[in-house]
Amino acid sequence: MIQPSRPVVPMPSSRRRAAALGLVLTMVGGAVWSQVPPAQPVAPSLATPQVAELQRFSEGFSQVAASVLPAVVSLRVEVAQEQPDEGGFPFPFFGGGRGGGGGAQIQRGTGSGVVVRSDGVIITNNHVVADARRIVVHFRDGRSLPARVLGTDPASDLAVVKVEAQNLSTARWADSERANVGEWVLAIGAPFGLEATVTQGVLSATGRAGLGMNQIEDYLQTDASINPGNSGGALVNLRGEVLGINTMILGRGSGIGFAVPSRMARMVAEQIVTRGEVTRGWMGTVVQDLSPDLATALNVPQGSGAIVSQVMPGSPGARAGLITGDILNTVDGRAIRSSHEVVREVTNTAPGARLALGLTRNGRPLTVQLTVGQRPDEQRPQRVRALDTPAAPPENRGLGLEVMQLPADRARAYGARAALIVSAIESGGMADRSGLRRGDVILQADGRAVDTPGDLLEATQDGRAALLVRRRDAQLFVPLVR
Repeated sequence: MIQPSRPVVPMPSSRRRAAALGLVLTMVGGAVWSQVPPAQPVAPSLATPQVAELQRFSEGFSQVAASVLPAVVSLRVEVAQEQPDEGGFPFPFFGGGRGGGGGAQIQRGTGSGVVVRSDGVIITNNHVVADARRIVVHFRDGRSLPARVLGTDPASDLAVVKVEAQNLSTARWADSERANVGEWVLAIGAPFGLEATVTQGVLSATGRAGLGMNQIEDYLQTDASINPGNSGGALVNLRGEVLGINTMILGRGSGIGFAVPSRMARMVAEQIVTRGEVTRGWMGTVVQDLSPDLATALNVPQGSGAIVSQVMPGSPGARAGLITGDILNTVDGRAIRSSHEVVREVTNTAPGARLALGLTRNGRPLTVQLTVGQRPDEQRPQRVRALDTPAAPPENRGLGLEVMQLPADRARAYGARAALIVSAIESGGMADRSGLRRGDVILQADGRAVDTPGDLLEATQDGRAALLVRRRDAQLFVPLVR
């Protein structure tokens, strides 16, 4: 059945407007409501004692950086020849723009420096300013001043430059001898020309040597990020004192950097300023580490010092009475653990000063007084010329090597009445494992001369012997151990 239609009664306009407004408000209200997220739990405050302690630690780093930054400068250098890029070891120059105009080629680079005197004395690396024709120093306060080189020390890769200024902010030296492996350090400089850069790390090691980059090596090692341009900058401790002058990196991005310790850097700077040159102590001996095998061969305790393998005639060491085979235990009361420590102690002593050397000779303790000499100019010695083949027959008696008697005149050239030369080494044999090489000249075995191959064989009957060997220009002990 069809329902009758209900008449439509028009709504008054005022009511229509109110209804429409209500609909709009309902829609808007729904829209607003739909976007309000549900109530979330409030995060707890981070102002805990642990966070507060970390904040104080962070502020400590900031305070250290703020105290040292005014004394660390950027050096812009121009040299009249192109500098080779050695892979950042030591740091190469950053940049490399060239000037010209038909004249000499100009290489431009940047480095860093540390102000050590308020009248404008700045220490940096020698490789930063070597052969520089123009040096401009940029300061933290925006000033740029020309600088001149006061002196250089290529042996340690340090140099001192000076600007004409007064009342400059200066850095304080730390005592690098008291530095502790694992302590926090900051590296400050201008890596890649980015001035006033601060990075953080720890002191990874002390007394690093044997890298073959400089004549005098006694580095602090750090994992603080340092890069080309950091050369000459500061490595500082958390007291804001300069522990070292950043000098080298071992490959880019490796986290292995090296700094000249403050003890050496300070001595170099003071000598250059006062005398214009650097002089170092010298003993005139060759010393080597007392390795476990060598200690076993000599029947002495491991880690008991360093052994003297050569004494140069007429040297300070010879005048003090040192002889080959002496084991140095102390220098002025300081215990010796390696040959490097002996060299460091003597090198850092002024010529003419006296050092008490505690040593062991033939199992007996002894003390001698060394008057330190002046280190002679470094000259590369001539290599020993090839030896004539002796007529004596070779010997091979289970030691894994063949030796021949050296002619008497050859032996006398090495200061021995007789000697043996190694003519062949058996791969993997006793001699090979001990580090002997073909061409080594054996001067002694267990402190006794070796006139014949039989003497060598007799010395090794107990399965060990300490051989005094001449290898090219060096004289060293080689432990022969089964």
